[in-house]
Amino acid sequence: MATTAITSQNHDATVSDGIVLLDFWADWCGPCHMFAPVFEKASETHTDITFGKVDTEAEQELAGSYGIRSIPTLVAYRDGIPLFSQAGALPAEAVEDLITQLRALDMTEIRAEYEKQLAERAAQ
Repeated sequence: MATTAITSQNHDATVSDGIVLLDFWADWCGPCHMFAPVFEKASETHTDITFGKVDTEAEQELAGSYGIRSIPTLVAYRDGIPLFSQAGALPAEAVEDLITQLRALDMTEIRAEYEKQLAERAAQ
């Protein structure tokens, strides 16, 4: 198994570095069970990426901090910056496309824009 269980205790350290994909799910969720093999296969193919699973039942506060209203929801980070969030069971091709796009990003520009946004929020 190439995925990591994400909790409120290990979340911040997990998303802080590299490319991280988080799957917000619950055991009772049919679409979550349909998406799980797609997520698992991608985690086995892309061993340089962190694939985390957030059980929304066990981690209600963490899911709430993301504003999760529908599951499964896939969230993507790169270098600690949240870059993508989408609800629904994505097909394998969409996950692969997302990974390709995340790898291709110029993080210098994105980091500067993200820091600017954080500074603006802090000033408000």
